[in-house]
Amino acid sequence: MRRHLSPRSTRRSLAGALVTGLLCAAGLAAPAAAAEPTAREQPAPAPDDGLALTPPMGFNNWNSTHCRAEFNEAMVKGIADIFVEKGLKDAGYEYVNLDDCWALPQRGADGKLVPDPVRFPNGIAAVADYVHARGLKLGIYTSAGTRTCDSTGMPGALGHEYSDARQFADWGVDYLKYDNCNNQGLDAVQRYTTMRDALKATGRPIVYSICEWGQNKPWEWAGGLGHLWRTTGDISDNWGSMLSILKKNLPLAPYAGPGNWNDPDMLEVGNGGMTGTEYRTHFSMWSVMAAPLLIGTDLRHASDETLEILGNREVIAVDQDPLGRQGTVISSEGGRWVVAKEMRDGSRAVALFNESDSPQRITTSAGAVGLPDAPAYTLRDLWQHQSYHTAGTLSATVPAHGTVLLRVRADRGWAQHPPAVELGLEGGTLVEAGTPAPLTTTVTDLGRTPAHRVSVAVRGPEGWRVRATSPADAAVLPAGRSLRTTWTLTAPAGTPPGSYDLTVEVSHRSPAGARVGTVLPVTASVVVPPPAGTSGLGDLPWLSATNGWGPAERNTSNGESAAGDGNPITIGGVVYDAGLGVHAASSIAYYTGGDCEKVTADVGVDDEKGAKGTVAFQIWADGTEVASTGVLTNAMPAQPITADVTGAEVVRLVVTDGGDNTDSDHADWAQTRLTC
Repeated sequence: MRRHLSPRSTRRSLAGALVTGLLCAAGLAAPAAAAEPTAREQPAPAPDDGLALTPPMGFNNWNSTHCRAEFNEAMVKGIADIFVEKGLKDAGYEYVNLDDCWALPQRGADGKLVPDPVRFPNGIAAVADYVHARGLKLGIYTSAGTRTCDSTGMPGALGHEYSDARQFADWGVDYLKYDNCNNQGLDAVQRYTTMRDALKATGRPIVYSICEWGQNKPWEWAGGLGHLWRTTGDISDNWGSMLSILKKNLPLAPYAGPGNWNDPDMLEVGNGGMTGTEYRTHFSMWSVMAAPLLIGTDLRHASDETLEILGNREVIAVDQDPLGRQGTVISSEGGRWVVAKEMRDGSRAVALFNESDSPQRITTSAGAVGLPDAPAYTLRDLWQHQSYHTAGTLSATVPAHGTVLLRVRADRGWAQHPPAVELGLEGGTLVEAGTPAPLTTTVTDLGRTPAHRVSVAVRGPEGWRVRATSPADAAVLPAGRSLRTTWTLTAPAGTPPGSYDLTVEVSHRSPAGARVGTVLPVTASVVVPPPAGTSGLGDLPWLSATNGWGPAERNTSNGESAAGDGNPITIGGVVYDAGLGVHAASSIAYYTGGDCEKVTADVGVDDEKGAKGTVAFQIWADGTEVASTGVLTNAMPAQPITADVTGAEVVRLVVTDGGDNTDSDHADWAQTRLTC
């Protein structure tokens, strides 16, 4: 969904969205695995034109430039050059797509669209020629309405479908993204059918991307019209947005296939709002979902890490597998996701995805993901680019917000690979400065053969003391056995509260004697026990905070953009001078160290959103929900909430979208108090 109602959350309204699970203590809870569509809701057949037989791959400028001046002919040509120079074209990226603002706000006297002469002085056809000369294809954008989505309002195609389609074809356009703004309330199927017919009438093969935002369940009807359809509102470059969209798209697996793709929106990889771990999850899960891979960052300024993520051909091969299956959810308990994708060669791509804020052990089996019985299986880690064998268990400790992406197959040649070893981790992530914290690592041989010369190490920041208090290596680790090592981890006295990077490393030897290993990045939080008495949570440091739009705010409402852009917290006409301002979906965690008893607050939707916004508030203590409000609307005054958190080490304040969508969900935790 795009910028069509207001400059902020109203532009992300998603009427008729799938109901997703609620936030749990580790983040958003999982939806159930997708059910097969009923006979009445079978997917529409794909267009019989041979286009988009695998999910489209390419670039779209919107996420990095919006309508700013840097979106112009030079940028588009530069992206095409980078596709070739950096190997992205060879990796499968094909389309260089223009988004909104390429045209002047008014049509010409002949009723035709006019390219902006400042942005595109040589016209669109010249840009298409440049892109085509590099073996690539050009995409363009318009809306199934009277105007496009940007506030400037370029001409939409409603009522001009055949003329605009003819222009696009004459320019050499290969891909059309057709948005949903200013649609005058006309029937979606009718509007998108008309453009389908107009594109067909040109005789030019043009991939048709239906950007209807999921409002009318396009997965049920758009397959006979276009090649891909948006299933959600616009993505934003933050963890909460990406996670919410992921969960809306996952249940739609039965509707995807060659020429028919669920589109959870463009990639944010490289735009700076998420960590490298989170961007790898983003790329991994989009690939497992057989989603279009449309780069949304300005590649002229991309880091090596960004190019490494976007250029990972083993992950791209999962997305581009010709069988065209979207991955399905095998399990999702406690934010520990297993999603498996059937591949044409009989293997399975398996994502072990951890949505929580701490490392989690995620495990499944070859049988559970659909592989046949076999003595052993070859397991390929697609981010480490290493192959192992397993007796059947697929398991890993996955970093917070991370994904381990595997490709697994029954393989007679499994013995040429070393056994997979699982690295387990317990404790040690919450550390009080100057006080030793216990940490335990466990290395388990998951294969059929022994692991040789096994060693494990924990490395902390400079000045931290890390000490093994039991053996950290083994000459031979028999199949199915574990090496358990205890450690103490001590941050120097005076270390400021905050997050610090650790690594846990395990290594062993392959049958040929080569060293293989796994590195698990871990975030340790230096924490300070909360003060005795009653404190405002708007003034205490938090362990972590995820927020749907913009940062969570202290003692003001949520402004959705930069920190500090909120207003006084106001619920039902009452102004509060303290609390927290968030936007669903949100989760804020506090270290309470087992020393606190109670959390109290007055909660509701901030008045700044008028009549809009529906949310639900929850308080969690060490993974257990201990208080909730049910769904609240903007029409309701502030509601009191009280939770008994006695003995909890971590308390989380969670806000969900109330089961509908995240339009205008500005949620306030007013006068939030912690008693210790």
